[in-house]
Amino acid sequence: MSAPDIDYDDIQGLVRYGYGRLTEACFFLLAIEDRAAARAWLLGAPVTTAAERRPPPTTALQVAFTREGLDALGVPADVVAGFSAEFAAGMAGEESRSRRLGDVGASAPAAWRWGGPGNVPHVLVMLYAGPRGLEAWTEAMKGPSWNAAFRELHRLATADLDGFEPFGFRDGVSQPWVDWKRQRAVSERDQLEYTNEVALGEVLLGYPNEYGKYTDRPLIDARGDSRAELPQAEDAPDRRDVGRNGTYLVFRELSQDVRGFWQFLDAQAGSNRERRQALAEAMVGRAMSGAPLIAAGGRPIAGVGTSPGDGEDARLNQFSYESDPGGLRCPLGAHIRRANPRNADLPGRPTGLLARVVRALGFPRGGLRSDALSSTRFHRLVRRGREYGLPLSPDHALRAAEPGDAERGLHFIGLNANISRQFEFVQSAWIMSTKFDGLTEESDPLMGNRAPIAGCPVTDTFSVPQGAGVRRRIRGIPQFVTVRGGAYFLLPGIRALRFLAGAGR
Repeated sequence: MSAPDIDYDDIQGLVRYGYGRLTEACFFLLAIEDRAAARAWLLGAPVTTAAERRPPPTTALQVAFTREGLDALGVPADVVAGFSAEFAAGMAGEESRSRRLGDVGASAPAAWRWGGPGNVPHVLVMLYAGPRGLEAWTEAMKGPSWNAAFRELHRLATADLDGFEPFGFRDGVSQPWVDWKRQRAVSERDQLEYTNEVALGEVLLGYPNEYGKYTDRPLIDARGDSRAELPQAEDAPDRRDVGRNGTYLVFRELSQDVRGFWQFLDAQAGSNRERRQALAEAMVGRAMSGAPLIAAGGRPIAGVGTSPGDGEDARLNQFSYESDPGGLRCPLGAHIRRANPRNADLPGRPTGLLARVVRALGFPRGGLRSDALSSTRFHRLVRRGREYGLPLSPDHALRAAEPGDAERGLHFIGLNANISRQFEFVQSAWIMSTKFDGLTEESDPLMGNRAPIAGCPVTDTFSVPQGAGVRRRIRGIPQFVTVRGGAYFLLPGIRALRFLAGAGR
């Protein structure tokens, strides 16, 4: 029996597209001031869907809510309670969560511009437009009820850095390939080779995930949906699915110290340009052009295209770390290796029952290190971030800051169906962990906060393996990225958006 077709008209377009052609964007963080006016605006908002259009749209509008926003709209408590505990608590709602995410010290929520205690927005409105089209689109989008409905807490601007992030590296190269056709056989069976494919239920609520299960979300009696606005739940056909075709949107405003990054590396490299760039690329795990430090090629990876029409990003992702177990080409603690270890469920691709049992018990062919990581496929997320601030080349970054030097950084946006298993796991177990892949005394060289933790007072180290087995250890790495704000949002399906906007009327 084939899976039902995807209703792209019920999915907000950001899930399927990054809107890269729409080079101008801004994000409004809003508080609901008048519930009735807010409902009126939301019910009439021209939200852009994931349906394919020819020609493609020249503008786009997306809408998301925090848990506080659903409360402010008057969504019934039993419906809100059906969403995840992480969404309900919020990114900064618990001290233990902030500690796990690395949001301490300069990145602590108490210092955030938005999203900290008592400062959580209700609504996120995301606008995208082609060159020189954003301001006109913004005015047209607001309409007559905007000012009565909302109080603008912040308008977050973005920048078009032509595909590069503020440190100077090509960005957005690696993304999971979402199985929109629902052809991936999802189950609890082991995956023995790395693949870039990901089940639709890892991104969208209401579909099977990599475990072959449906993530919890609010299901209501059909009588609670008197207008028949909501889709049926696949796993409970007698219930209406509030979550289906929606996803959780993780938003973090990350300030990047571009001058500090390049000046520190310049000091380590003795002001040698080639050594400085090589060290930067070792920390990131890719060349500044986006090319992997491990040669692409070898066995094709499912979910990563290899034909000429698949684009340069696909070709730059035809690699895994099997050929570099010691990190001689791409250091074990490099940023992209932490964010996506590119491993399967069991190391060594075991064949035969005995070999699989041996590896499942933790005795891998390649040594203990190769069995130290959790499988990648359960921790993927789709990234849709945008940079902000003016570009600053490495050479200019070596100069002293000028008066009025503006902040630059990244509006990190991640989409996932399970905040705890996807975003929070990657952030805590891979990015911030000082024990990643058997390492000690080092967190992510870009994203780490360098704060001492229990049992590990030193976290500001980065090691670069050498051919003779002796590692070069760089100590005293500053904090290059500081969190300025953040929140967990629900990016609902279109029908669910109308339902939530009208709930309780």
